[in-house]
Amino acid sequence: MADSEASPQSGGYDVELFVDTPDYDLICTICQGVLRCPVRATCHHIFCKRCILQWLKRQETCPCCRKAVNQSVIFVMFKLSRSIGRMKIKCRNEIRGCSATFPLAEQYCHSMSCVYELIPCPYQGCRAQLLRRDLDTHARHCEHWRQPCHMGCGVVLSHRTQAQHNCYRQLRQEYALRQRNHRAIAAALQRKMRRMQSTMAHMKRQIGLICESLEVMDDLQEEEVEEEVEEEEVEEDQGETSGGASASGS
Repeated sequence: MADSEASPQSGGYDVELFVDTPDYDLICTICQGVLRCPVRATCHHIFCKRCILQWLKRQETCPCCRKAVNQSVIFVMFKLSRSIGRMKIKCRNEIRGCSATFPLAEQYCHSMSCVYELIPCPYQGCRAQLLRRDLDTHARHCEHWRQPCHMGCGVVLSHRTQAQHNCYRQLRQEYALRQRNHRAIAAALQRKMRRMQSTMAHMKRQIGLICESLEVMDDLQEEEVEEEVEEEEVEEDQGETSGGASASGS
């Protein structure tokens, strides 16, 4: 069931909303409004669901007969709820001129289309409150009005810019701007590539120098080895010569 205005006391529907005066049996004894989501206690008294739950927070007895009531043992009256939903009500905008009447269950649907419904201006920054029927008139003069171009160029227009707007000129400007952006991006990429190429060339030179250094070190090590071998050979020759001379003297 659609929501409607509550009674001043609590959760029930305001009696004044209904076209015909509701039967006494449909009145919640707690809030004195027409039953909203009616539930039955074990003592067979019926209340608005919200009303009886709030009552039971204070005392766990029936407000009519004072018998004990268990919050977990209350029954929703679906058939009664549907019957109340079929009862005719007046539009809550009757004071503004709406004379429509409709079933309570259709209250929300009616409020979404009622021309007397008070709604805020949908344009950001505007704080005006107006009737739905006056929305189109207000939009033609609202300084906060904004709409995308109906030709599909994507520009959001105001009343001030709408008269001077030219889709072709706007698209050319956007195209030129994108071209400049693309050229700037391409130039930045080229500079980055040149920096990378320069870095790679420097690394190649460094690698070449390292290789040359390694080759020089290898040559020096080979020379040192050759010198050590020659020194050992010389020492061996000298030892053999000394040994031969000693043998001859004996």
